[in-house]
Amino acid sequence: MSGIERNVRKPRWFVLIAALPVTVFVAIAAAFLWGLFNNEDSLPSTMLGRDIPEFDLPPIDGRENGLSAADLHGEVSLVNVWASWCVPCRVEMPLLVELAQTKTVLIHGINLKDKPAAARRFLAELGDPYDRIGADSSGRTSIDWGVYGVPETFVIDAEGSIAYKHVGPFDRQSLENDILPVVRRLQQEQGA
Repeated sequence: MSGIERNVRKPRWFVLIAALPVTVFVAIAAAFLWGLFNNEDSLPSTMLGRDIPEFDLPPIDGRENGLSAADLHGEVSLVNVWASWCVPCRVEMPLLVELAQTKTVLIHGINLKDKPAAARRFLAELGDPYDRIGADSSGRTSIDWGVYGVPETFVIDAEGSIAYKHVGPFDRQSLENDILPVVRRLQQEQGA
């Protein structure tokens, strides 16, 4: 082999080192795309299967009924944690209003760290799907529930245990495929 041929031919390790950045980039891009298009809205919750925390919240201004742990016993219900300053809450509110009109399940609300006038305006503008609303002005009750942020929706069984938790705004698909099947199953178990 002449000196010229030796200089032209690259060692095998050089090719492997040159391919390493490309391989790393492809792996990172694949992980990013999986995370971007993965429609998994559930986060692990230590509260699943456990009794709801004890709480007693006053009503928001303009409402007579607040929300307490005692209100969440006796029948299957949803508890939606929301706030007027929460943009994703605006996105899911039409579906909550629509669901409330079907009378499929009782819907209760926990209004998190909101100004009373802002909460009233929010409900007046977008509709009020809630049977009861508790004002969690300090955020302590939401922390006890394990809330990461708003909105979050919980399915509560008739015994007052958390059966399901949806983090973030839900769309029609997650309502139909994730939330309502849990509600229907619990309602059937309650009626049995």
